[in-house]
Amino acid sequence: MAITHLLLDIEGTTCPVSFVAEELFPYARAALPEYLARHGDDAEVAALLTAVEQDWQANGHPEAQALRHRNTATDARPMAERVMPYLLWLIDRDIKLTPLKDLQGRIWADGYGNGSITAPLFDDVAEALRRWHRQGLVLAVYSSGSVPAQRLLYRHSQNGDLTPLFSHWFDTRVGAKQEVSSYATIATAMQVRPEQVLFISDALGELEAAHDAGMAVVLSDRPGNANRNSGPFERISNYSQLHPAHGPQ
Repeated sequence: MAITHLLLDIEGTTCPVSFVAEELFPYARAALPEYLARHGDDAEVAALLTAVEQDWQANGHPEAQALRHRNTATDARPMAERVMPYLLWLIDRDIKLTPLKDLQGRIWADGYGNGSITAPLFDDVAEALRRWHRQGLVLAVYSSGSVPAQRLLYRHSQNGDLTPLFSHWFDTRVGAKQEVSSYATIATAMQVRPEQVLFISDALGELEAAHDAGMAVVLSDRPGNANRNSGPFERISNYSQLHPAHGPQ
């Protein structure tokens, strides 16, 4: 069955891992206290903080429980102040909690908006995206970063605003990236059979899940990627080599 849809991861796939690890995450961590001081009472932000608090209550990790014991979350302090230690704990361990990802996306929006952040894509990515779009392929994103954060990255890339090239955006609200059901859900949302989707990622576990859901998969083998094991799957390091109707060349 012909490939009609491309589903793309971001970190290590279209954008260097170093940008996320060395620029975006530190920026959000440093800006978090001041951002919550300004916006902690906003209804949407308050709802996210409540979700973080609920996750903290349910988190059985000994470190999280010890942190909670030291920072009693039932006192009269504002919610933002009460959950700040847990938010920083999550960030420092790169735990992909959905409400935290949403908060980070809001902070990054400020940074992109004031010019402090510009997203660097691999040199071949922008042209490949434009070529695939011209060819009539449907482009979609699936990343652990929130959908708003995904849109910001592609809107403020070094190659300009690339968001019009994409038709679908997915984050962990559809499920974890190593769960087969997540990819079935994505295919259903795009109203396409899984066999018509090519998923590109730098993570073998994600490729295995997508493959088990019926999708075609390719490992993105980029400089700086920690795990370059493609298992039984094809690997690619430059998207000029990728012709989705035929696979890697």
